[in-house]
Amino acid sequence: MSEQRIIVIGDELVAGTGDPKRLGWVGRVMNRTPMEGRQHVLTLAMPAEGTKGLSERFSREVVPRLARKADNRVVVGLGVHDVAGAGVSAARSRLHLANILDEAHHAGASTFVVGPPPIPGIDAHDLSRFARACSEVCARRKVPFVDAFTPLVEHDQWLTDMAAGDGRLPGQAGYGLLAWLVLHRGWVSWLLGDRA
Repeated sequence: MSEQRIIVIGDELVAGTGDPKRLGWVGRVMNRTPMEGRQHVLTLAMPAEGTKGLSERFSREVVPRLARKADNRVVVGLGVHDVAGAGVSAARSRLHLANILDEAHHAGASTFVVGPPPIPGIDAHDLSRFARACSEVCARRKVPFVDAFTPLVEHDQWLTDMAAGDGRLPGQAGYGLLAWLVLHRGWVSWLLGDRA
């Protein structure tokens, strides 16, 4: 079986910031993922980064970490920074995400996208529109997309967890909910599909 590289790129949510267990959703997902052969998980997080920043650093940080003879997988974790004061239009967000997915495809990597969760203080309508725009970009390219906004926007445990912290980042329960969504929205079939 060939080597598999799983590169996760995103903002502070990808790093698990605010999680007292320091696992975040990425650590929880990987702990519950069947691992076979040689698998490397590389997390590339940049706090407060939106789609523009992700797109700009993709070629210099992700592409060099792809291995020529490996099964390369890229996970894009989208945060809320396009909506939270950055003034990025939905059209521009679409373009940035499309560029990321197209570059990954041209580099021979399969991609999986996790959408932004609801965050108190950030307009729910704008965030929903942003998530929907990203979902449409993924659908056109047949890339799996996890909607983290819709299931959590009125979820009692999510809201309680957000209220218990600083209101900007989830805690242990919130990251557990994000991990559950990822694991139950095609993660294993995507990760283990088409293995060489």
